[in-house]
Amino acid sequence: MKAVRTRFAPSPTGFLHVGGVRTALFAWLVARQAKGQFILRFEDTDKQREVAGAGDHIIESLKVLGLDYDEGPDKGGPYEPYIQSQRLDSYITWAQKLIDKDRAYADPYTAEEVQAFREQAQAAKQPFLYRNHRPDKTEEWDGKRPLRFRSEPKNYQWQDTVMGELHTGPEVIDDFILIKSDGYPTYNFAHIVDDAEMRISHVMRGQEFLASVPNYLNLYEALELEPPILATLPHVMAPGGNKKLSKRDGAKDVLEYIKDGYLPEALVNFIVTLGWNDGTEQEIFSLEELVAKFKLSQIQHSGAHFDERRLIWMNGAWIRELPLEELYSRVEKFWPPEAEKADDKYKKQVLGLVQERLKYFAELPELTRFFFIDLPVDPKLISGHKQLKKYSQKELHHLLEKTEAVLKVSDFSAADLIHRLNRLLEETKEKPAVLFSLIRIATTQAPASPGLADTLHVLGKERSLKRLKEQLAALA
Repeated sequence: MKAVRTRFAPSPTGFLHVGGVRTALFAWLVARQAKGQFILRFEDTDKQREVAGAGDHIIESLKVLGLDYDEGPDKGGPYEPYIQSQRLDSYITWAQKLIDKDRAYADPYTAEEVQAFREQAQAAKQPFLYRNHRPDKTEEWDGKRPLRFRSEPKNYQWQDTVMGELHTGPEVIDDFILIKSDGYPTYNFAHIVDDAEMRISHVMRGQEFLASVPNYLNLYEALELEPPILATLPHVMAPGGNKKLSKRDGAKDVLEYIKDGYLPEALVNFIVTLGWNDGTEQEIFSLEELVAKFKLSQIQHSGAHFDERRLIWMNGAWIRELPLEELYSRVEKFWPPEAEKADDKYKKQVLGLVQERLKYFAELPELTRFFFIDLPVDPKLISGHKQLKKYSQKELHHLLEKTEAVLKVSDFSAADLIHRLNRLLEETKEKPAVLFSLIRIATTQAPASPGLADTLHVLGKERSLKRLKEQLAALA
């Protein structure tokens, strides 16, 4: 059997987005499952659209996500270089093979002449095909004009690992540019040459390339190459489901998610399920499980909807599974500034309390600030509370006085606090939604907090009673 060698070949024309990561992830999984090689290659022949720093961003994104590659621009390998603009001699060599077989010719037309041909076809209500205007004789190609492929239109039938058996007629095959007048190859030519020289066994790419496959098959035949295994991936769709996902739909690049405190494991888990599942109800997968279970044949044909709410849920699920020590090391850069002077023991106690509520690390300051600093009394927390706004200030003051008396005699262990707070509920005959909400607001000045007894235990007796007095003073 042919050795499994997959590749991710992005153009450095922008930062890596969800769709690109999914292509890389699927290619990585196929390679790792077969104990083959995963290659990173930059297709940088469109110099006008190239974005400075995009290549470094792609490399960093793959490394952060744990998608290690065996060969690439920064690693080298047996088929280097892995940047197309450094491989121009290869394209000339393969182009000459086509010229020698009369399967490529110098394009004699200007852009204006080609546009005139298009308009003629449009006026005749016919599809434009360049081969209908192919010249009988052309000059020898000198590199100053584009070099075009001389197609041989025919029927094609091929197997796509995802889409199944596909077929087309000769009407979709045309003469396309191989090498542009600037000396750079087109994607249509360069990726076939690179894949052949790098011994690529599987090619995974987006649905937008499906219409071009017959042209690629025609070129494979002209070059006497065996096509790799093809896998066409459906689009990742915007939340509305009616168009392909773009930045305008709120999708961020991978490193932005990392900066906001999304776990790489959760991002990989979320992205792999955009269009794939193993046929079970399982939703949380480790990389090791994915390598064992992934199959290209299980990828759905229709577009996968991008739902950021599901990503948030999944990230929270991964956070809850982390051991506290590991979570503590990961959130190091996300604490509020007020936590700087707190010791590790106290911060771990705080983190242990909010771990269940934490959906991504950027939420940490909002969830924990009141543990490190006394926030000013905010009257709106009570006046805007669904239950508490029904009570007079005198009634609320009375409830907090009773609370203060109970807490003064507590040893502030979690168990003692639970016991005394429950007794206070019985004594006041109030609902937890009233009494506990009032105590929580008085001691945290935050709209939400972890369990009340645990929160008071971590805050400590002195700080909790001090804050109660401040709230009592505000109510008085």
